[in-house]
Amino acid sequence: MPRRTSRTALDRLRTPGRLTGFLKTASICVLIAGLLSPLAQTASAAEATAANDYCGGQCSDILPPGENGNATLAQVLLNQAFGTQPDHAEDQLGPYANLAKGYSALTNSTINTFFNDASFGVPSDQVASTLSPAGRTDVKIVRDKKTGVPHITGTTRYGTEFGAGYAAAQDRLWLMDVFRHVGRGQLTTFAGGAASNQGLEQQFWRNAPYSEADLQAQIDNAVANNGARGQQALADANAYLAGINSYIDASDSGRYFPGEYVLTGHKDSVTNAGTIDHFKITDLVALASVIGALFGSGGGGEVNNAISLLAAQEQYGVTKGTEVWESFRERNDPEAVLTVHNGESFPYAAKPANAQGEALPDAGSVTTEPLVHDATGTGGDQSASAASATATANALTSAKRGMSNALVVSGKYTASGHPVAVFGPQTGYFAPQLLMLQEIQGPGISARGASFAGLSMYVELGRGQDYSWSATTSGQDIIDTYAVELCQDDYHYLYHGTCTAMEKIEQKNSWAPTTADGTAAGSYTMRVWRTKYGPVEYRATVGGKKVAYTTLRSSYMHEADSIIGFQMLNDPDYVKSPQTFQSAVQHINYTFNWFYADSTHTAYYNSGNNPVRASGVDAEFPVWAQAAYEWRNWNPTTNTADYTPASAHPNSIDQDYYVSWNNKQALDYATASWGDGSVHRGNLLEDRVKKLVAAGGVTRASLVKAMADASLADLRAEDVLPDLLKVINSSTVTDSTAAAAVSKLQAWLTAGGKRTETSAGSKKYADADAIRILDAWWPLLAQGIFEPGLGTDLYTAFQANLPVDESPSAAHGPTGAHAGSSFQYGWWSYVDKDVRAVLGESVRGPLADKYCGGGSLSTCRDILISTLKTAAGKTAAQVYPGDDLCSAGDQWCADSIVQRTLGGIKHYNISWQNRPTFQQVVEFTSHR
Repeated sequence: MPRRTSRTALDRLRTPGRLTGFLKTASICVLIAGLLSPLAQTASAAEATAANDYCGGQCSDILPPGENGNATLAQVLLNQAFGTQPDHAEDQLGPYANLAKGYSALTNSTINTFFNDASFGVPSDQVASTLSPAGRTDVKIVRDKKTGVPHITGTTRYGTEFGAGYAAAQDRLWLMDVFRHVGRGQLTTFAGGAASNQGLEQQFWRNAPYSEADLQAQIDNAVANNGARGQQALADANAYLAGINSYIDASDSGRYFPGEYVLTGHKDSVTNAGTIDHFKITDLVALASVIGALFGSGGGGEVNNAISLLAAQEQYGVTKGTEVWESFRERNDPEAVLTVHNGESFPYAAKPANAQGEALPDAGSVTTEPLVHDATGTGGDQSASAASATATANALTSAKRGMSNALVVSGKYTASGHPVAVFGPQTGYFAPQLLMLQEIQGPGISARGASFAGLSMYVELGRGQDYSWSATTSGQDIIDTYAVELCQDDYHYLYHGTCTAMEKIEQKNSWAPTTADGTAAGSYTMRVWRTKYGPVEYRATVGGKKVAYTTLRSSYMHEADSIIGFQMLNDPDYVKSPQTFQSAVQHINYTFNWFYADSTHTAYYNSGNNPVRASGVDAEFPVWAQAAYEWRNWNPTTNTADYTPASAHPNSIDQDYYVSWNNKQALDYATASWGDGSVHRGNLLEDRVKKLVAAGGVTRASLVKAMADASLADLRAEDVLPDLLKVINSSTVTDSTAAAAVSKLQAWLTAGGKRTETSAGSKKYADADAIRILDAWWPLLAQGIFEPGLGTDLYTAFQANLPVDESPSAAHGPTGAHAGSSFQYGWWSYVDKDVRAVLGESVRGPLADKYCGGGSLSTCRDILISTLKTAAGKTAAQVYPGDDLCSAGDQWCADSIVQRTLGGIKHYNISWQNRPTFQQVVEFTSHR
């Protein structure tokens, strides 16, 4: 069956034929004619002056597809009918895509062929427009000709933030509205009942089922606990909201609001009837909960860990089974690539000598707590059920998807003597993009960079006057699973010996067909049962006792707290050094790796509220919900506890270089997700940057080239295939089919093992046959190596902890298929360690057994050749079955990146790159 990509409601806006009957091409032209007059506000050109910029023209950034994420109804219809793009909706997509074939000839002088100039201000001859929003005299929004990025300059703090809110609404109003409804679990009611919309709201609301009172309480607590900065944050947020709402009113009366409001039935294109609801401060918390859950909430997965441990003990016995489980878990693998690689240890979430309080489920007793109830119509059909199952799996896994990476080199090893950094976050590919670019200059704020739409009162990732910062998802464990013993019935539990009622939280949604989403009418109720130990996620028995498994996250009920850290990062009077940078990001409670560079120093810090666990508690498994096993000094009313001190978090200043691609942070620092072993995509950066540093003279261009080269590499080919071929070639290959496949794989490996076009725009891969063979072979060889020894049950259970493969064409990543991010999670380390062991090579941190051929080189070789022959016989159409974008067998298209539509504007797909969405290239030349 053809694989289908995930779809949002507005993915359905494909061609006029997809719209209702009256919207045929001729009618569109007539309708557009009546809508063109209010397309945009007039603005006069004026000069914007850069101030306090110490980058010397050597700061660059990029964020596809474009800055403009709003489109009027006329613009949406033009795009649907003729493919035309609103100004600045797509002008960063081409430069971003072109790096894949253009990086090999890159020089410092050509960097901005592929990136934007990220200097402060706008030269007078590059000013496209200047706007004083709402007629205010204390703020101006200047937009440049090349990209349309807003440069907001205010003379008062209120005016500055008002301008930031106004500019955000100009560029992302529809997207902001979509995601505030996602955070509130109300997307289907707002945007339509498409199965993907159902899945999206379910995924996030399951882990953050907040009432309006909960959202307000988080704001009140963040303000109350942070003194003057808390008060300033509140004032900034209110000014920002005033700016958003001012734009809503202006665009409504001027009839240039996003056209999606018409297509989803919220506004009438003829009478202008209908409303666009104003934003309120609790919407910001709802938005923050989505972003935190996507990128900054490491942990979970304890129930799946318990299930695979029990399977291992069933297969091997308790002692041997535990040893096997631990070897696959790779908590502290000595061969893992590290961000802090100077040998310093930061123990966290280590395996206790004698585990206490474990509450492992009885075999076969675990059931997932249902979220959806009372479904009607399309709320309960087959598509809805499939979307719900995927959403549940995504919500409960410890394998959080992301692709942020960072390459930072100390000035000691650069040509200029100044540090160089190439870094950025992967937030998926959307249209419009979740992030937006901006520059903000005002009292106490001086920064340019990217911010999440609707949360852009501060720059969240970017540069200040003489420093730059970025982040990658870290994934250390801030989520624990508790087994609450039930009493009275299934909705009461024991809390400190008292039978206590669970709290029922519900969200009722219903929808009807619209022009944008023709999904038939439906409805359902999402229901979560909350305990003091967090929401119920599973039910089971433990030793025959009925329990509910809950998940407790340290950032739960604290989604607003991180605002203080971002405020500090934007404050030039606060961040003046690597030490003050580290102090700022210590105020961010989400799990991120933070990187810093100025003209002299580099720095790193791992953020997050890491709870101090009770002695003997193993963070890998569920524990009993009893006082003895709670976080130290945990207060269930405020969900606060003791957290590990800043010095215990991996941190560093002026290491020779830093790399991060969601890999292990430091020695003895365990992350919640599996896969931090001998082969990790972080190796692709480590190997390249280490060579650059050894040679010295690193430049911005050479570091970009290292990143870009890694972005096209097939991790399996570069780091595992050589040993697989070594096993196969240990004897002469006599089978003609196998020999031909080996020859193709070896030729590809010799050419670099990259997934790259024959030429720019060819939409055909060089070494296409070899790529097809490896894509088909990997899952077959993993099964052939491991399933005979592990047994089917354990092999299957381990796949719930760590998927076997994550090739570019697989339906994975933050936006499903066509998401760019690849090779984050897979069995590459297991295959690597096992094959090396069979070859008799030295392996530090080996698996508990030799699996390939039971340790016999000849038998292992037979398995590899047999599975290789099967893979070689698979056609391109079998390996790449096609979806609603790509025909079966189209290898390039199967890998390609799509800007997933969250609005009415569509974009072309681009050739695959394994690369951050927003990216900076920085080298500061001086310091204040």
